[in-house]
Amino acid sequence: MKSQTKKAPWPILIKPCCLSLLLLSMLFSVMVQAEVIDRVVAEVNDDIITLSDVDEEGATVYQKIIKDAPPEERESILMQTQQEVLNGLIDKSLITQEAAKQGVTVSDEELDAAIEQIIATNNITREVFLAQLQEDGLSEKVYRSNLRSQIYQNKLVSREVRSKIIITEDMILDFYDTKYTSQVNEGSYYLLQIGTSWEKGKENKSAEVLPEDRAEALKKAERIQKLAKSGQDFRDLARRFSDLPSARDGGDIGVFDEDEMADYMKSAVKSLKAGEISPIVETPVGYQFFMVLSNKEGGIVMRAPYDTVKEEIRDRLFREAMQKEFKDWIKGIRDRAYIRKL
Repeated sequence: MKSQTKKAPWPILIKPCCLSLLLLSMLFSVMVQAEVIDRVVAEVNDDIITLSDVDEEGATVYQKIIKDAPPEERESILMQTQQEVLNGLIDKSLITQEAAKQGVTVSDEELDAAIEQIIATNNITREVFLAQLQEDGLSEKVYRSNLRSQIYQNKLVSREVRSKIIITEDMILDFYDTKYTSQVNEGSYYLLQIGTSWEKGKENKSAEVLPEDRAEALKKAERIQKLAKSGQDFRDLARRFSDLPSARDGGDIGVFDEDEMADYMKSAVKSLKAGEISPIVETPVGYQFFMVLSNKEGGIVMRAPYDTVKEEIRDRLFREAMQKEFKDWIKGIRDRAYIRKL
């Protein structure tokens, strides 16, 4: 028995206009004077996918392409994206069919509960949630359809894939050695950095830095340094309080030879041992201080203790393995299915 999603109008006969307008009309229902019908674009076993399904599913990303893509590349990007959206709908259909075959269901109540959990996790109201969907150009219907497919996928993956994945201690250690340790040669320094800028948030419009700007930046640096010296995690403090681009990396600026360092950096760290925190030094735009992970004697530097990142690594390796297994699983379903693009 064939199932068909709700049809929506789609222009296929358009009075003479340029190719770009024709493409945009096809993709986004930009209504020029036209005779309007819908058509089937793919058959997936006993299901069909219509052009209006693709239009509705891809509306948000299409709008972004129209807004942001270079005009000369827009048509090719839109056509490629349309095919990606169609492939996604084919996978969604296959997942739904496989769920039905195995007796896996997702009730409306279960779907409602998942949405309420998402709303609660983000600490927003349902009204705000719906407003955000609208702002993103996503209808509640499409969101619910995607979420239902995701729940189907999670249930099927748990049944079909999860049991095949084993993350061993050796796998975790190998990843840790590769990603969380670095060999520092003799004569080099491995540094973490925290900085405060008097430019950040400065209200005066002149090029002059006011004394109160400097004082505020120094006071902030002193407060953060005090927390670091009291034993709080330097990387976490950098992420939370540093004004520098390195903040997103936990203040990690890597390895420097002495002749690569600015004078203020060299004077701050050259006499420090591994694990020590430098004095605060003035820079051209603010204040900085450093933590030395490895000094000029070199050695192996651990970016984080193994025990503190072990479970994080396990989770990452598991997610990566799940993604690979899922790709193999959905490919197997695709290979056994009847799929015809029209």
